[in-house]
Amino acid sequence: MKQITFKQKVVQGIYDLFYVWKQELRNLFRDQGVLIFFVLVPLTYPLIYSFIYTNETVREVPAVVVDNSRSSLSREYLRKVDASPETSIVAHCADMEEARLMLKERKAYGIIYIPSGFSDDIVRGKQTQVSIFCDMSGLLYYKALLTANTNVSLAMNADIKMERAGNTTARQDEITAYPIEYEDIAIFNPTNGFAAFLIPAVLILIIQQTLLLGIGLAAGTAREQNRFKELIPDDPHYNGTLRIVMGKGLSYFMVYSLVAVYILCVVPRLFSLNQIAIPSVLALFALPYLTACVFFAMTASIAIRNRETCMLLFVFTSVPLLFLSGISWPGAAMPEFWRYFSYIFPSTFGINGYVRINSMGATLNEVAFEYQALWIQTGIYFLTTCLVYQRKRG
Repeated sequence: MKQITFKQKVVQGIYDLFYVWKQELRNLFRDQGVLIFFVLVPLTYPLIYSFIYTNETVREVPAVVVDNSRSSLSREYLRKVDASPETSIVAHCADMEEARLMLKERKAYGIIYIPSGFSDDIVRGKQTQVSIFCDMSGLLYYKALLTANTNVSLAMNADIKMERAGNTTARQDEITAYPIEYEDIAIFNPTNGFAAFLIPAVLILIIQQTLLLGIGLAAGTAREQNRFKELIPDDPHYNGTLRIVMGKGLSYFMVYSLVAVYILCVVPRLFSLNQIAIPSVLALFALPYLTACVFFAMTASIAIRNRETCMLLFVFTSVPLLFLSGISWPGAAMPEFWRYFSYIFPSTFGINGYVRINSMGATLNEVAFEYQALWIQTGIYFLTTCLVYQRKRG
């Protein structure tokens, strides 16, 4: 029997690795279902989400008025609210019942109620109030209505104070109106926009979820086509767990390197979203995130028995994973179990790291926890992937 040298084994191993890589790429581009998840969905989903939220903030929220004061002061208040960019007064109602009916019919999303003593109380030097009733099924409507009414009430308060102070100079009026000068600056989201807040997190999640679906679909196809319903085909080149895992992983990584550039760099630029990341920092952070997602998806593919299974298992996890990331609800306010449970998924660290790098200009040192966690996940999921494929070969 001819003795095979160590050098020949290494050369054969490298050849087999690239053979697996080539076959996996060929299978990916031949399978229309995988192409949809690897190309079409990553290309279109970010655009759809960004188009939906492209206005950033809610403007001209329809509101109705119940003005029981019917005074010049109440009309001035309502005129200023209507002139604000956040709110538009669409009707004046005779009473609260009529106003509630308009809210119920979705002709308006809020009610501004001015009591009968509004003007009289101000003239007497007493405190008065304006009540706002809002449709809380949409929190952005509430935010717009509250912002408009708060700003108008503060401006009118300042005018009333200056009127009664009896000042003789403009500087005295300024001090009376604003004893403490303040400036409101929105850091890292200057427009206070919903897109700048949400879209970066969604972009990162799309990478993980489409990888899960695409690799899951490829695994389901392999089980349907291979003998004994196994992940690995009966091919002499598929000999060795490491070369199989590295070959498959390399093919997925190469495809998604291009996808990641489009999703993380091109889409934010197309929609003028915040993008102050240092390119080298973003590239270094994306490297462990992509590798962790690839091996996580390959590990999860053990649960896939046919092509349809991945849709049932992974599609409906997107919204829960967005919540678990700590973007929509602060991670510090989560129960400990769910916070630690979220550490299973690369998206948790990917979302938090990417938002801080892309929207806040953070460096790798400032996202060291997320960066190190992604490398740890890469190592863990690489080992679990090897175990999955080793067991399937055994």
